Amino acid sequence: MVAIRSEEFLERIRERGEYDTRQEAERAARVVLALLGAHVVGQERSALAARLPETFAMILLNPLPAAEPLAPERFVRATAAWIEGATEETAKWDVGAVLSVVAEAAGEDLTRRLLLQLPVGYDLLFGRPSSA
Repeated sequence: MVAIRSEEFLERIRERGEYDTRQEAERAARVVLALLGAHVVGQERSALAARLPETFAMILLNPLPAAEPLAPERFVRATAAWIEGATEETAKWDVGAVLSVVAEAAGEDLTRRLLLQLPVGYDLLFGRPSSA
């Protein structure tokens, strides 16, 4: 599978998140991928990085270390804390927009393998409520 181009990746996130600008989509993508990178490891993280644009692959591969896996609700709260002016509701929207596009780039098999590494409930954030 070939990595998605940066412009296409951000445009999909912009459309999915109904953002006014590409910069808003990029801000959401950077925060969500930095947090996600701290929670997925090994071959799955490398495989996902290979399917993302290089800039975003590097964010995924060089995350801040997580002290513990975050439950989906805490992942959303952490996202809100990193995005200036965000609330939990807007952060949930941001996470869903980014992770649903990430799931499309990853494909079904890799998305399933990623979800196995994450606490229960992330399937909803990835837009995959039936994959658990």
